[in-house]
Amino acid sequence: MHAQSHEVDYKILGDGVQLVEIELDPQETVIAEAGAMVYMDDSILFETKMGDGSNPNEGFLGKLMSAGSRIFTGESLFMTHFTHQGQGKAHVAFSGPYPGTVIALDLKDHYNNEVIVQKDGFLCAAMGTKVSITLNKKIGSGLLGGEGFIMQKLQGNGRAFVHAGGTVIEKQLNNETLKVDTGCVVAYESSLDFDIQTSGGIKSMLFGGEGIFLATLRGTGKVWLQSMPIRKLIQAIAPYSKNSRKEGGSLLGEFLER
Repeated sequence: MHAQSHEVDYKILGDGVQLVEIELDPQETVIAEAGAMVYMDDSILFETKMGDGSNPNEGFLGKLMSAGSRIFTGESLFMTHFTHQGQGKAHVAFSGPYPGTVIALDLKDHYNNEVIVQKDGFLCAAMGTKVSITLNKKIGSGLLGGEGFIMQKLQGNGRAFVHAGGTVIEKQLNNETLKVDTGCVVAYESSLDFDIQTSGGIKSMLFGGEGIFLATLRGTGKVWLQSMPIRKLIQAIAPYSKNSRKEGGSLLGEFLER
């Protein structure tokens, strides 16, 4: 049983580079990854705390164990809590670390009040949302695949927001199987079985250009895909940045090679 999440309102702004603006009533709180905030009203107080605050009665050791598990995903031990301390309405906005789309999820509308999200996809959520890690059941294939092994689980009965690269595609599987590039899975409902498998024969693995591993989702539930994972963007830019530097230097090339 999850604590009642704060009922925040929101607007998603922008097209190719989106951000989400959260509207808070007095004493309402939204939690976010460190560094995700873009702007906020003066009446909003922000504090960096250990953990997500979903269990206010949890002791220090419990908070440390819960928050510490996020280190495995490459995320911070701490999260930032933004609380409206004034009167009327106040606003705070968040965006992802690279261009993309914001997905709004109402967790109570999803299987078991939870959604599994790629390790760097979580952006912000209403206070009361539990943010933890989840491991792929197929440990061996997950390690071989390099992506999709460690993901984050968002649990609760309020709104959460996820950042995706490029265009978002939402698919509803009905006792079906979908194969996806491992980096293109943003989020999925926990009713789906997620696995990583080798793809094709040796020729396609070596020369096909589609990579050796594919994520496979089976069952009934929703999955959200992204058209441009940051990994692909970096791979596409890197060769040009090196060439540009050889031909006389480039600020972009120097930045990417640092």
